Amino acid sequence: SKKYDECIESCLAAVEVGKSNYAPFEDRAKAYTRCAKAYQKKGDLANAIEMCKSAQLESFDKATQRLLKTMELEKRQKDSLDYQDDEKAEEAKQIGNTHFRNKEYVKAVGAYEDAVKRAPKTAAIRNNLAAALCKIMDFNGAKREIEVALDLDPKYVKAWTRKGDIEMLMKENHKALESYKKGLGIDPTNAACKEGIKKVTAMINYGQANMTEEERKERAAHGMADPEIQSILQDPIINQVLRDFNENQSAANQAMRDPIVRAKIEKLIASGILQTA
Repeated sequence: SKKYDECIESCLAAVEVGKSNYAPFEDRAKAYTRCAKAYQKKGDLANAIEMCKSAQLESFDKATQRLLKTMELEKRQKDSLDYQDDEKAEEAKQIGNTHFRNKEYVKAVGAYEDAVKRAPKTAAIRNNLAAALCKIMDFNGAKREIEVALDLDPKYVKAWTRKGDIEMLMKENHKALESYKKGLGIDPTNAACKEGIKKVTAMINYGQANMTEEERKERAAHGMADPEIQSILQDPIINQVLRDFNENQSAANQAMRDPIVRAKIEKLIASGILQTA
């Protein structure tokens, strides 16, 4: 550390001498860059970044710019790690819960976001954040958070239920149905997942029976935007089954005994792509 301090002192002195004697900008920039590297070695990234910026003001250099970007990334990562604290995360979560109960949803989002920064690998906090984001109508943000929660803990049934709820709000009924079923696969007695399946099935059936032609087209277009639905429609086996529904009902019924085929056809129905009588 002493060596680095001496290096920094020498470099800064060299810069001052250079300025006094009108040394070339490039030389002054090199002294600042060397100083930045010494600060980086000391672990003082804030000063290292400032030295890089000073070097660039003297004379722009691509290598120094790359070094600056690397240091800025290092500092963001270090700051993020330094900020993490499980106890403070729990405090922020409880503050968020209080705001949520008081229907102060914007404040709840802020508190939960702080809790996520404090404990980024805690799925339950992200689940709470997703709930608060739904309340302020940020469904895309809510879905993003709940997907991270499920990446962290794929067996977190509450998150599967929340995912299904969000997908229903986004009118992605086929995805909601799948999410509730996945939750039920983990906990077959889960009441929320059972209720979710009932609700989404009722919505699908109601839509088929009561939608106008324009609403049907809109729902189908929404379904077609889903890459998973596109993939199902490109499956030659599914295409044959769809033809068999019109031309060979017996073959279609036989195909539907396959659970994989049945699941894909059910997704097409739930998405509004396939209409049933």
